[in-house]
Amino acid sequence: MVIQDPKSGQVTFICAINPAAKKVFLVGDFNEWNPAARRMVKVKDGTFRAKMDLEPGRYEYKFVVDELWITDPDSVDHISNPYGTMNSVVEVGFPGCDCGCDCE
Repeated sequence: MVIQDPKSGQVTFICAINPAAKKVFLVGDFNEWNPAARRMVKVKDGTFRAKMDLEPGRYEYKFVVDELWITDPDSVDHISNPYGTMNSVVEVGFPGCDCGCDCE
């Protein structure tokens, strides 16, 4: 799941796949798919979260849960990748825009 703050534009990625996981990382084209670049933090409700400042645009991402690459089941958009699996997709809008488009 991905939540965007409409005022700041900050994006929160939420992984609720496995509350018993030991390590969860966020990977995507925003960090060159580096599985060690962005460790997610476990919060009281058992989910793992990571906040990021992303420029407006379209991004592909996955979660790495205890070394297993997983598509976000809560993502509404997915796209196939060159490895025969799917990536989750998130569209980040401009801060203050709530129309879901690429407007400024």
